[in-house]
Amino acid sequence: MTDDANLVAGLKRGDPSAFEHAFATWQPGIHRFLRRLTQNDATARELTQDTWLKLAEEAPWLRDDTVLRAWLFTVARNLFLSHRRWSLLDGSRLDELLFWGKGRADERTPETSASSSQEAAALERAYTRLPLKYAEALALVAGEGFEPTEAAQVLGIKPEAFRQRLSRAREQLKDMMESKP
Repeated sequence: MTDDANLVAGLKRGDPSAFEHAFATWQPGIHRFLRRLTQNDATARELTQDTWLKLAEEAPWLRDDTVLRAWLFTVARNLFLSHRRWSLLDGSRLDELLFWGKGRADERTPETSASSSQEAAALERAYTRLPLKYAEALALVAGEGFEPTEAAQVLGIKPEAFRQRLSRAREQLKDMMESKP
């Protein structure tokens, strides 16, 4: 039996230690993912909490072959999309994504810090202009370390479609960076 199968079995039985293990393992990544998508820490925290509440509600009905990480990120994404739809209906504009890249901490001089800061700001601006389907593909792979096959499962698309989406996302980001003002 795989670790996921044991964990899912524990969740289905209502074992608190299974829930605690899942939470400790995936909560930080889910929050980062939602933070990138919402660009708002309070909203990300709320959606992260809702993801865990959904697991608590749905645990007894999980399939035995559930890949828990993919299931959790799928729930988080769906909660984000639902939140975004309601926000757009309310007339408020939800920022698409948050810059996930970090400047290098080594060899900091005032000149390299300024250059790195400008590059990071340009990358953040380009990233936030990506269509959501491309931004979330990058957030899953580059930000959360998902393999393309896993990320495709989270997004509910075929692996080949995901690879094309990721390729287009990278190309658009590259083009925007090269044509920055």
